[in-house]
Amino acid sequence: MARAKQSMDGNTAAAHVAYAYTEVAGIYPITPSSPMADSVDQWSAAGQKNI
Repeated sequence: MARAKQSMDGNTAAAHVAYAYTEVAGIYPITPSSPMADSVDQWSAAGQKNI
């Protein structure tokens, strides 16, 4: 079965991997990686399943 492909920046891709495969995502929110922490925080607050 083919998976859908999606274009995204490196921070978003790293956030997806960190959130999907860990219970705790240790991300230090400093520019230019701030979007990673923002994404993980939003997904967690929304109750999105990660594991």
